[in-house]
Amino acid sequence: MPREFQRGHKARISDLTAGTDLYVGVQITAPGLTFDISCFGLDAEERLSDDRYFIFFNQPKSPEESIQLLGAQAGDTESFRITLDRIPPQIQKLSFTATLDGAGQMSQISPGYLRIVAGGEEVARYAFNGSEFSSERAVMLGDFYLKDVWRFAAVGQGFDGGLDALLKNFGGEVAEEEAPAAPQQPQAGAATPGFAPPAFGAPSAPAPAQPQPAAQGFAPPPGATPPAPAPSVHAAPTIVAPLTPPGGGHVPPPAPAPAPYGQPPQPQPYGQGPAPTAPMPPGYGQQPQAPQAPPGYGQPPQPPGYGQQPPFGQVPGQQAYGVPQGAPQGGAGVAAALQQFKETPTGQRWTQQNRKLVRVDLGMGGQPVLARQGSMVLYQGKVDFSYKGAGFAGRIVGNATGQEMQLMRCTGQGQVFLAENSTMLHPIELQGDGICVSAENVLAFDESLQYEVRRIEGHGIPGGALFTMQFTGTGTIVVKTHGTPVVLPVTPTTFADCNAVVAWSSAAQVVVSSQVRMRRNAYPGDTGESVNLQFRGAPGNFIVVQPYEV
Repeated sequence: MPREFQRGHKARISDLTAGTDLYVGVQITAPGLTFDISCFGLDAEERLSDDRYFIFFNQPKSPEESIQLLGAQAGDTESFRITLDRIPPQIQKLSFTATLDGAGQMSQISPGYLRIVAGGEEVARYAFNGSEFSSERAVMLGDFYLKDVWRFAAVGQGFDGGLDALLKNFGGEVAEEEAPAAPQQPQAGAATPGFAPPAFGAPSAPAPAQPQPAAQGFAPPPGATPPAPAPSVHAAPTIVAPLTPPGGGHVPPPAPAPAPYGQPPQPQPYGQGPAPTAPMPPGYGQQPQAPQAPPGYGQPPQPPGYGQQPPFGQVPGQQAYGVPQGAPQGGAGVAAALQQFKETPTGQRWTQQNRKLVRVDLGMGGQPVLARQGSMVLYQGKVDFSYKGAGFAGRIVGNATGQEMQLMRCTGQGQVFLAENSTMLHPIELQGDGICVSAENVLAFDESLQYEVRRIEGHGIPGGALFTMQFTGTGTIVVKTHGTPVVLPVTPTTFADCNAVVAWSSAAQVVVSSQVRMRRNAYPGDTGESVNLQFRGAPGNFIVVQPYEV
């Protein structure tokens, strides 16, 4: 029986199936509406850095064929073949999306799903319907993402705008139409691949009698000449192109007509050196020198002519320093200057905007978030903030152990940005495991996580013990550190300063190691390192230490 997913749920693919050759089917329909279903292959920064990994109707497979578009079959509106062990290392995430082709909105869709099939058996299904969306024209359905191992996340997040806006969100650029090209669809009559689910009792249709071109499935027939490569995506109506053209790849604009014979040459622009010699008639096969003309919007300036020098500090063929690529000279604007600080593309419940700012989408998963009081710096949408008390017993335990957390509950539909005192933030996802963190180092966490005060056994110090917070369950916790931390494996000889350690795996055994000696501390020259924590545990346990002592 397939595992049922809800929006925001995640799981390791190895927990669903041991196979790596997967079938992904999407069913999304609405009366009178047409959908384009695509797969974006993104890098570690969730950007479409290589447009060959944008898999859609006009580019049905990636270069090494690890991602292939199979077409409508087995009751699915669209289907894909994903071979995980063939995906190149620069591709860290596969985002499956659906966009409307024409008028309409996502609230009109009928109940649909995204499912994963392995070996002909369905292993996972994420169901959705139109009541989860409003006026959006696109939706991010689900993700395959690499985090140590490949995992699956049911996203179900609506997106304003159509395919063009979705491309720009992933770092692509939509170019103008150059020439109409017929969409290249997978062969409709091809037999369902062996790893795909059955076609719900539909018999396989025999091959048509009329001659057919070479099959366009995910592999050419044995012994046949490989088909010609698919037409370039840059000749299709929808195009993904890098934001910055490669150096030297542009074609200068055509030069205007030369000045009439006998007219004195145009004066050179300010900042360019004079020509070494007087203007000479063009030689055989040469064009007369054209006067300088201001570049059009979005075009790089024309390189200086023969004998002319570019402005001081400027490399020939490049724009002036400080002017963004693709912008007119002298008009960078505020938007271009702030481009590097724009919001990081979303698609996950927790998204780190930079090293010191994190964003949580409350609409994904439907679970409230508990955060340190006063840590909100910005929010969007309808979000409610309320006091989260620990109760009478909780306050007593917190005061006695030093592990009291002053929390607020964030609920509603929107996005909340969290930060505190410019400390570095580290979202940590728990998948049924646990982690021990000092309350001082906790910024926020999903309310679905269970937490309690844990006692660290020890001897030789007053009270005989220290305390920490232990978090277990499924969800995300955001840990804050002063500076960049270091993660070390636990060995029999691992000791850490109790004032510098931030977190450790809950399966590790921790004891207090004291070096207190009355004679040693009775005289000047104490080292200040009299109390440490000793860690023990099986291979796989870890500790996190920051370059700062509380």
